[in-house]
Amino acid sequence: MPKVKVDGVELEVPAGATVLQACELAGKEIPRFCYHERLSIAGNCRMCLVEVKPGPPKPQASCALPASEGQEIRTDSEMVKKAREGVMEFLLINHPLDCPICDQGGECDLQDQSVAYGRGGSRYHEHKRAVTEKYMGPLIKTTMTRCIHCTRCVRFSEEIAGVDEIGALYRGETMQISTYLEKAARHELSANVIDLCPVGALTSKPYAFEARPWELKKTLSIDVSDALGSNIRLDSRGREVLRILPRMNDDVNEEWLSDRARFMVDGLTRRRLDKPWLRRDGKLVAASWAEALAAVGSINPGASVAVVAGDLVDCETMFAAKALAGALGSTLLEGRQTGMAYATSNLAAVAFNSTLAGIENADAILIVGSQIRDEAPLLNVRLRKAAKRGAKVFIIGPAWETTFPATFIGEDAETLFNLPADLVDAFGAAAKPAIIIGGAGLAKGALEAGLGFAERFNLVREGWNGFNVVHMAASRMGGLMLGYAQPGGLADLVAAKPKMVISLGADEVDWTKFAGSMIVHIGHHGDKAAHAADVILPAAAFSEKDGTYVNTEGRVQFAEKAVFAPGEAREDWTILRALADALGVRVGFDDFDGLRAAMIAQVPALGVEGLADYGALPAAPATADCRGTIAYPIADRYLTNAIGRASPTLQRCSAELVHGELHAEAAE
Repeated sequence: MPKVKVDGVELEVPAGATVLQACELAGKEIPRFCYHERLSIAGNCRMCLVEVKPGPPKPQASCALPASEGQEIRTDSEMVKKAREGVMEFLLINHPLDCPICDQGGECDLQDQSVAYGRGGSRYHEHKRAVTEKYMGPLIKTTMTRCIHCTRCVRFSEEIAGVDEIGALYRGETMQISTYLEKAARHELSANVIDLCPVGALTSKPYAFEARPWELKKTLSIDVSDALGSNIRLDSRGREVLRILPRMNDDVNEEWLSDRARFMVDGLTRRRLDKPWLRRDGKLVAASWAEALAAVGSINPGASVAVVAGDLVDCETMFAAKALAGALGSTLLEGRQTGMAYATSNLAAVAFNSTLAGIENADAILIVGSQIRDEAPLLNVRLRKAAKRGAKVFIIGPAWETTFPATFIGEDAETLFNLPADLVDAFGAAAKPAIIIGGAGLAKGALEAGLGFAERFNLVREGWNGFNVVHMAASRMGGLMLGYAQPGGLADLVAAKPKMVISLGADEVDWTKFAGSMIVHIGHHGDKAAHAADVILPAAAFSEKDGTYVNTEGRVQFAEKAVFAPGEAREDWTILRALADALGVRVGFDDFDGLRAAMIAQVPALGVEGLADYGALPAAPATADCRGTIAYPIADRYLTNAIGRASPTLQRCSAELVHGELHAEAAE
């Protein structure tokens, strides 16, 4: 480890570190625009200049200069100060005076650094250059005259997303950043360039002119659009969440977020259920809470009750519903809405055991029945890293456009029993082999066959567990921990013909199968389940309640309440507590703290933030029935849940980016 001096303080730095990283280890702040920890080094903004001895008597770009033994680095000399002022002056030569009307105002790197490191005035009196606006789709608003050519957006698209859609045209003063042929950026992570842009060149189109950052209340939460449990921040004003931004968590989402998760925010205020409804003479009519609860109480279902949990619900809601069903004498609980019926007796067999960060180290990967880019976009980022490190990737299922080298070996699940020679060789030589089974694979019986595959190639070894299942629902692992799984899946509930079925936001169920049951829907959007329900009880969305979520790797995480539910809607647990009174039973809790304490007493792992311990992987069964052509369950990556289907932004994304419809702007 080389020793360097930073402003007179000697310290050791890791081998291969840059001078910028050495300065940061010494506690010095180095301004930068182009440098980013997760992107390759470009060295083109020159804002990170420092003085280094031995070396030429001029400032040097610290981001691209390796730290070496004996260097003396100055970050505060007169030379450095003057150089940074000069660089800032050049950056501002063509930058427009847009700060009062720019959406980046208040959280702009250029603003902050021009105050801290810039001169007090400008010596430039020529005309500023102007750049025509670019079209980057329905999500990204461009004002390219503000662009300082840091190329962060270009490097993100190429290196992280793996899609070469953004690049630079021309050279020198005429250089412009644009998408290919000025088409929309179509990939599922495109809006991360908004966070990366250090100026106001790329901003959020749906959020344009909505609010200033200092007006917003910031709440820590968890993304429910997929099963990865990305860490997010909800920015709200009054009773409305105005935007969703990613939070940094290296174990889960790093600092990225899928477009679906980011832009479903406007769906939180549309198509909302804000009052109870009752079905009378075949039509839904508005009712009071007293009337709705009385209607449920009049059924007197006894033990003939079933509960179906939706994809977006938290653990507390599922536990409260389980307590209500248990008090009535029922154990009919199910969370797999589409009818899957894989074994859940050992949760280690249905978890992502390699962990999201750990899968980057795999050197041979088999994906069975999962279109990763649609189902778990940020897992795709991890797989790209593994492929860059030399991992060989094989896929069973219909071909899709991968962002890394991969070999498709068949569309039938039975391919698991007839593996090609190159896969067998790759897994035989692998130090950290892994299998990833998706929802389409689970539907075709790939779980048992996958366990046999794990035994054949020794996927579980010292310090490594390569057996992984990637779910698609934020509530799935929490539901399985709470017992929301019948041996025969949803078919067991249909066969039981319950008098009453309680839907916890279960909008993906085929409700025609429960034609003889009273359907009580506790949900927040007027989606598919609401159309089938006999009683609708308006509930809170994920942003309107505290809750516990468990992601596909078994990581327990907590979300906080950002705003209040609209109208007469109430938090789910309060509705279930009121239903208990209406049905004349006791559930053992009267407040949220009591509910959470009871849940943790029953499942202690839900009270500890972090990875739950599911134990060892079970042995493979003697026989496995795995056959049938795989069909991916997600037809439209933007409209996968009730909130997304209510979002005008995601509806436009679906129409334009998935179905190819053209949307003319007002001026056109």
